[in-house]
Amino acid sequence: MLRGVAALVVYKGKPALAEEKGGRLELTLEGGARQRVRPKDVLFLHPGPASLDLKVPEGEEEAAWELLEGQTVSLRELAELVYGAYTPEAALGAYLLAQKGERFVLEGEGVRARTREELLALQEAERKRAERERAFQEALKRLKEGSPAPEDRPLLAEVEALARGERKESPVLRALNLPETPEAAHAFLLRLGLWQRENPHPRRLGLPLQPPDLPVPPLPEEDRVDLTHLPAFAIDDEGSQDPDDAVFAEKVEGGFRLFVHVADVAALVPPKSPLDEEALRRGANLYLPEGTVPMLPPAVTEALGLGLREVSPALTFELWVSEEGELLEERVYPSWVRVTRLTYREALGVEALRPLEALAEAFRAKRLAAGALEIALPEVKVRVEGEEVRITPLPPYPSRVWVREAMLLAGYAAAHLAVREGLPFPFATQEAPARRVEGEGLAAMWEQRKALKRAQLKAVPAPHKGLGLPLYAQVTSPLRRYLDLVAHQQLRAWLKGERPLSQAEVLERVGAAEAVADLVREAERKSKLHWTLLHLEAKGYEGPGVLVERRGGQGVFLLPELGLTAQVALPKALPLNAEARLRFLEADLPALEARFALV
Repeated sequence: MLRGVAALVVYKGKPALAEEKGGRLELTLEGGARQRVRPKDVLFLHPGPASLDLKVPEGEEEAAWELLEGQTVSLRELAELVYGAYTPEAALGAYLLAQKGERFVLEGEGVRARTREELLALQEAERKRAERERAFQEALKRLKEGSPAPEDRPLLAEVEALARGERKESPVLRALNLPETPEAAHAFLLRLGLWQRENPHPRRLGLPLQPPDLPVPPLPEEDRVDLTHLPAFAIDDEGSQDPDDAVFAEKVEGGFRLFVHVADVAALVPPKSPLDEEALRRGANLYLPEGTVPMLPPAVTEALGLGLREVSPALTFELWVSEEGELLEERVYPSWVRVTRLTYREALGVEALRPLEALAEAFRAKRLAAGALEIALPEVKVRVEGEEVRITPLPPYPSRVWVREAMLLAGYAAAHLAVREGLPFPFATQEAPARRVEGEGLAAMWEQRKALKRAQLKAVPAPHKGLGLPLYAQVTSPLRRYLDLVAHQQLRAWLKGERPLSQAEVLERVGAAEAVADLVREAERKSKLHWTLLHLEAKGYEGPGVLVERRGGQGVFLLPELGLTAQVALPKALPLNAEARLRFLEADLPALEARFALV
């Protein structure tokens, strides 16, 4: 490179003029910008003088390649062979031929002529690429017209993967100028008629959809208290497949004796076992309208579900409670129980459950006096049965209250025991609501629910203000909730005099299980809404709605028969709790939204 002469170089893939100044190069770029760089940052093409107004001449590329096949030469030699001279224009042309990479390829500062075999392979690859592009464009045309062909299936599988959250991008949607989102992919598949009822939400959240496939050990030999002479009732919704608690209460002097029997899952699932680690990974049973995905193998429920066999193993909470609902004493022990299964409706006619009813009312009154909140908004069960989606309102049977209060008593007793004995435990807590809402009806309950603080699971005790309890832990669903299982593991360790999990280990499990449980709840909510919208699209709807909130000219209605809320324009002022008839208009299935109008 001559001082004071502009040489031709390549900088970041583009031609530039370079002058040497103080051991560095000063570049003049296309457009006139100037920049100082190190010599090693550029590829030298020609010593100059040169300009950037270069026109590459016609050359003999193919003839040069035939002479050089398989050899490596300098850019200068290639320029002389292809263009017959070493000028700035020819040097640039040689570089561009090598950069194109067809017959020649850059290797360091030299250029290698490909072999004939390489060239043929490259041309074949280019032919296939062009064929793929042609097929892709033809497929896009068919997809735009809404008439996919069988050969388009691989492209559509990629769109389906995006709709299920299994990939982040889609060349098909990008080429069609559609958003590369799961919702847009879902809508596109619906328009094509390839999807109709598919529920993508659990997969999008990364949840497993098959039961665990792990061996289940036999029940260990150990002493159990024989309670088979006492009644015990597992009371659930119709169709429940995992009965993990049963109850019985009797009147005694000064109050009640309550038995809450819970499936003894920790007897088969000790901490850090493969079954325990799998349950932690899943967090909870996943209840979908199309079926349940358990957190434990079905064989665990078959062995331990209360009432599924003539006699069942249980962990029993035996509680003495005063007539005023005060917990006086608790005992916890492994047992054998003989359980009768009932639905909530059937339980209403069982005379043996009258003491449970009286006990439940006493404990409920005590909780309410302590500030507990009762929010009873309409609930429905959504089930997929073959081609039918069935939506069944859950009647507010009084027997639901009996069972709820018994479960709360067991949880209160377990938390009390854990604190007294210094046993690390997963406690359920809730701060006081932001405000207490005065008023009646569904509107007041709706507003109060909005003011609730989120319940939290912690490894340290704290009050549960929503329940009106100074301490509480969930212990009655170890078949269905992982942290209930952890509570049972801790209780069994205490009963047997073994080392329980440390507080740090419990805290670690609380954090991990709650993160997964949040995903499970989201999948259940979205799946329930998904199938409800499909039901509405198939059957339509016109029925009652209750106004629970006003937002400007809009009203939020609860639809008790559907378990939905709908925001509807109000043509006139309506009082809260007013009932009106609403008609379903349309659904946006990918967005999980439905539109209703007042009749």
